[in-house]
Amino acid sequence: MNRRWTTAALLVSGAVFANVAFTWLGTTFDYPAVLKQPTDTVLAAFRDNQTAVMSGFLLLALASLVLAPMAVLVGRLSDSRAMRVAVPVGIAAAAVQVIGLLRWPLLVPGYAADAASADPVVVASAHHAFETAHRLLGTALGETLGYTLTAAWTLLVVVALGRRFAGAWFVALGSVSAGLIATGVLSPLGIEIVDIANFVGYVLWSIWLVAFAIVLVLRDRRARPSDVSPRRQTSVLA
Repeated sequence: MNRRWTTAALLVSGAVFANVAFTWLGTTFDYPAVLKQPTDTVLAAFRDNQTAVMSGFLLLALASLVLAPMAVLVGRLSDSRAMRVAVPVGIAAAAVQVIGLLRWPLLVPGYAADAASADPVVVASAHHAFETAHRLLGTALGETLGYTLTAAWTLLVVVALGRRFAGAWFVALGSVSAGLIATGVLSPLGIEIVDIANFVGYVLWSIWLVAFAIVLVLRDRRARPSDVSPRRQTSVLA
């Protein structure tokens, strides 16, 4: 498998893993709507389907992790300054999102267990720890910084490759999805339209990733030499 096909596989994997995980968490945990609920409700919902919810967040973390090697390989498609900046931005986007998401399988099980204690002091401590982790690792790091860096990476790739890579649609779809993803930084304000815009942005971004992969595969096939060797061509002509 050559570099272009590997890059295409990562692009598709990132999109598929993210959408499967998001759908799974929405079904088993009412994610992300559940995060608007009181802390005790969130932790109770987590305990009710703990294994399934942890699995969903691990898959979502894997989808975010894929962005790191994806950024490195996409970075080899252009030697422009924008692409040189895009590579570390993409790696950083993967890192902050993985760190933010891994709090669910690594930290939240302990918080959820303590929240079911009969001791009100233990319960209060668990709630406080969960809210702190959610605010710092979730909202600030995984979401706000994650949205910003993902949007920035997408725009940098669009600038680096431009219309010549696949046409105006590639630039438009990437730019629109990046802009909508970036609106997620306003999510803490509790404006419903922001969450909808962010969701639509990630749907469009997934489509852009898959389309990106298809373009890479098609360009690779066109660039391949004929499978018929010169000797074979001579014998056919003779």
